[in-house]
Amino acid sequence: MRPIRVLPELLVSQIAAGEVVERPASVLKELLENSLDAGATAIHVTLDEGGVRRIQVEDDGEGIAQADLRLALARHATSKISSLEDLEGVATMGFRGEALAAIASVARLRLVTRTREAAHGAEIRAEGATLGEAAPAARAPGTTVAVEDLYFNTPARRKFLKSEPTEFGHCDDVLRRIALARPQIAFSLRHNGRASRHLRAQSADERAAALLGQEFVQQALSVAAGGAGMRLTGLAGSPQIASARADGQYFFVNGRFVRDRVLAHAAREAYAEVLHGDRQPAYLLNLEIDPRAVDVNVHPAKIEVRFRDSRAVHQFVRHALERALAPSAAEAPVAYASVSQAPSLQSSFVLAQPARAYQAFMAAATAPVPVSDDAEPLGHALAQLHGIYILAQNAAGLVLVDMHAAHERITMERLKLALDSGEVARQSLLVPAVFAAEPLDIALAEENREPLERLGLELEVSGPNTLTVRAAPALLASGDVVSLAKDVLGEIREHGASAMLSARQNELLATMACHAAVRAHRVLSVPEMNALLRDMERTERSGSCNHGRPTWYQLTLADLDRLFLRGR
Repeated sequence: MRPIRVLPELLVSQIAAGEVVERPASVLKELLENSLDAGATAIHVTLDEGGVRRIQVEDDGEGIAQADLRLALARHATSKISSLEDLEGVATMGFRGEALAAIASVARLRLVTRTREAAHGAEIRAEGATLGEAAPAARAPGTTVAVEDLYFNTPARRKFLKSEPTEFGHCDDVLRRIALARPQIAFSLRHNGRASRHLRAQSADERAAALLGQEFVQQALSVAAGGAGMRLTGLAGSPQIASARADGQYFFVNGRFVRDRVLAHAAREAYAEVLHGDRQPAYLLNLEIDPRAVDVNVHPAKIEVRFRDSRAVHQFVRHALERALAPSAAEAPVAYASVSQAPSLQSSFVLAQPARAYQAFMAAATAPVPVSDDAEPLGHALAQLHGIYILAQNAAGLVLVDMHAAHERITMERLKLALDSGEVARQSLLVPAVFAAEPLDIALAEENREPLERLGLELEVSGPNTLTVRAAPALLASGDVVSLAKDVLGEIREHGASAMLSARQNELLATMACHAAVRAHRVLSVPEMNALLRDMERTERSGSCNHGRPTWYQLTLADLDRLFLRGR
């Protein structure tokens, strides 16, 4: 049995680096947070080869005194906390004092800095276990940290990195999140010598428009609520800009981007009354709370938090968002001034009857299309109601069909058959569709050509920030191919291509089918309606849509007789 021994300091730092330095984006996050804590008003980022070759962050913050430079690269050395009380109420982005030491243990690091009071700057270098001495250097007040050859001394770790475009995409995501939380700070980003982003100091709405798009800002509702020692501010996207992807959700706690189940659930609950099915809301929100009421020392990357009173936080966030999303007074329910203005007893009775019919409708929602001697059990179309429902007559009485839900199911089943046979048939677009894309999505499109082509999508990189849809699944080519491409890339980003085509295949196909289904308020001719009814009869599981909602309901003649009190 091997004896227990104290690990060498370098190995300890490299183990810590395994938690803190997951990829180049992790390094960038730590360096940017140091700049924020230093009070920077302008931050410039330079990357080479996705950050693997070089990550350099320059700021105009407070700088570090020359006498403290060696301590700055020592493990568990920091100026941000000095006691348990400080840790329990930490208000800075960083506080552990291990990031620079962990980074220096797996890369070549150079730090140049100058305080505002100093006559000149100073620099220090570190490379693995080797730590140099502080020396004079020329620099304006602020700090520059250059990290080169990441994982040069741990090649096994380097093998786990993705392609250059993917690593750059993750770095870009980190910068976007921090820039969204700090619109008063200017940011710039260069990659491989080319300018990628330039953000001036601006208002919160201007920053949101620059990074999330003008449409989001125009379609979002302002949120500003306070109470119980908390304050929630930001923008809540309207239901009209919801999507199948959750990547438009940005939640910050005291300016720190977090992924927290309590906050995510509160937001989802607030949108429950206005958002249907699996649609994901978009929002940009910041929760200000007493630092002593939230523990940020939960996750090595400080991306998760724990609230002292999670229930109170949940209720506050939910109610604040519900008020922001509530309808205006003009849209509020009507209050009747007198009994004579209220609906009549007969009207109430008629309303009660459809309510009972709806309950029966829900009970039969998942039932398959009934087997009948009649070759056409769903009958023949009579009319279309408000561009949403098809009214059809069959031997039993009246059939009501939700045409969008029905067409979704038909399309999904056809896609499933095509994919099971090997590949979804593609149709080249007469006019290719070009759309703006984030660097990570561009990288995913390049790296996943084969699985995308299996799904019938042909995407081409047409610029540093654009993708082009050149072909789409033949079944979906007449729909919104840009939204389709974005949703598929979002699925790959969140779950990976292999899971997308295996464990999550049904969810993916359901999302794809939604883009081609006939939309509500589209007028169909009687032959088109009958064609949809026949397709339903030939399709498995056509009694419910891809989200579990019913697609049709049978009202028998007896049901109608009861509704109109016939025979009484």
